[in-house]
Amino acid sequence: MAHKPFRELDPQHTAAGLRFGIVMARFNTEIGEGLLSGTSEELRKLGARDEDVTLATVPGALEIPLTLETMARTGRYDALIALGCVIRGETYHFEIVSNESARGITDVQLATGIPVANAVLTTENDDQARVRMDQKGREAAQCAVEMARLLKALRA
Repeated sequence: MAHKPFRELDPQHTAAGLRFGIVMARFNTEIGEGLLSGTSEELRKLGARDEDVTLATVPGALEIPLTLETMARTGRYDALIALGCVIRGETYHFEIVSNESARGITDVQLATGIPVANAVLTTENDDQARVRMDQKGREAAQCAVEMARLLKALRA
């Protein structure tokens, strides 16, 4: 979409030469593994090499932001991806975990300047999560690649 006379930075979707960190919560393992499968397949499709991707697993969604921040501060990664699933239960705990993990993930990218694709699903039940896991994993990979390329272009 061209806007004359602006210089427009078109989205770039090639992962070749980029380095990625993935943090996956082990809570709701089946969904996490489904997200990871979609993410890794899409990263490969976009040209990422397996040796340029690091996976760290954590107990749950609340541990994701600290791990992302630690990875971001190493300077080794062009983009990060958060994977996990929080399924509504019978208590207020769902809102706390969902809101705080999302806030923490956003805080990491703003504090470090490293883009983070947030693929922590928040669903009402297991079935909703299963339906969304592959596509959301793929979208996270696409987002991470596009944002890494955009920030590189802006910083050039």
